[in-house]
Amino acid sequence: IMTSRRGTDVYSNFMDYSFYTGESSVSKIDGYAAITNKETFVFPVGDEDRLRPLTIESDAINAMVKCAYFPEDPNNPKSIDGVFSTQRRASEYIAVSDREFWRLEGDVPSRITLTWDEYSNMRAWAEYLSDIKVMGWSKADNQWVNLGNTGTEGGLANGSITSDTFVPNAYEIITLGGNEDDLQTYDTIELDNYYMTPNGDGQNDALVIEGLDRSASNSIQIFDRYGVMVYSKDNYQNDFDGRSNREQVIQRNSGLASGIYFYIITMHDLAQKHQGYLYISN
Repeated sequence: IMTSRRGTDVYSNFMDYSFYTGESSVSKIDGYAAITNKETFVFPVGDEDRLRPLTIESDAINAMVKCAYFPEDPNNPKSIDGVFSTQRRASEYIAVSDREFWRLEGDVPSRITLTWDEYSNMRAWAEYLSDIKVMGWSKADNQWVNLGNTGTEGGLANGSITSDTFVPNAYEIITLGGNEDDLQTYDTIELDNYYMTPNGDGQNDALVIEGLDRSASNSIQIFDRYGVMVYSKDNYQNDFDGRSNREQVIQRNSGLASGIYFYIITMHDLAQKHQGYLYISN
């Protein structure tokens, strides 16, 4: 099914209890799709050759949401008005894809899941899945901002990422991104393994990274043994106490289960990545 990308007035609408089957690279909506009175949905959008779905999970039922995929450079889009320079970023340490973007219209706070394939070239922006981010062009700030990474699946060739919660109408377009530092060579340093007993006795209650005070700009990600991100923070201050800060972790305020975890801390200003293992004993 083809609809114009020049405007949002013509679209295929999935109303109320409607659904579809058989989506593929040759069976999809090449243009705008919409939903009416739905809370969650996978938009079967793409271009002439590829299926590039977007999944939305909203906090309430949407009166209407519209979505389209654009295999275009946001620096010079052909199908929509405006220029969305990938050099206008809220942080110098994030990078924005110049290969594709999605447009999403809706006024209910939502989380979205985007996918990537070989055309997306995620290896240019990421060394690890944790480096990948959902990026949005903020209408208020007139620049690209980080919409988060609450979970990833797959690998750098093909995979998916889920964002933090945001209001789609606050952003002109949405795309994939990563770390600007992956455009240059970073030294990866293996650190010693850490042991934590977060019981409040003042001994090994927090993850303290030696030498962290040398970096004024850093970020940390911690993963469980299944590769699920359980903690992330920019400008880490040695304050991880065994509790998750990720929405998808059940009972995150109760503390993570005993076991082995893997951490990566990136010191952007020093061009270093530190990684190692962490054992939590409760």
